Amino acid sequence: MLLIIHVGVTTAMIIVILLQRSEGGGLGMGGRSDALFSVRGQANVLSRLTAIFATIFFALSLLMAWSMTDPGRTAKSIMDRMPPGQTTPTVPGGAAPAPAQPAAPTR
Repeated sequence: MLLIIHVGVTTAMIIVILLQRSEGGGLGMGGRSDALFSVRGQANVLSRLTAIFATIFFALSLLMAWSMTDPGRTAKSIMDRMPPGQTTPTVPGGAAPAPAQPAAPTR
């Protein structure tokens, strides 16, 4: 559920950022004088929305990362499960994968 909310917040943040006025004019924000917001008011609203969405984005990211940690879990990755001294992982059959042999040059 958090991931779905996270994707929605991310999409909304991208849209709000693209609607902001840049040096070359905003995306979809033409030079109409009868617009709902003035240029200054529009920039304030979009800046506030960007800050709000960014805060929610970071909070959700931290919450999802925190919820994925399991205190009872000992091995975090496959490399942590390898016996000491072993440098290559073994395949489930028990044999280490054979190194690839370079092909002999042909003329």
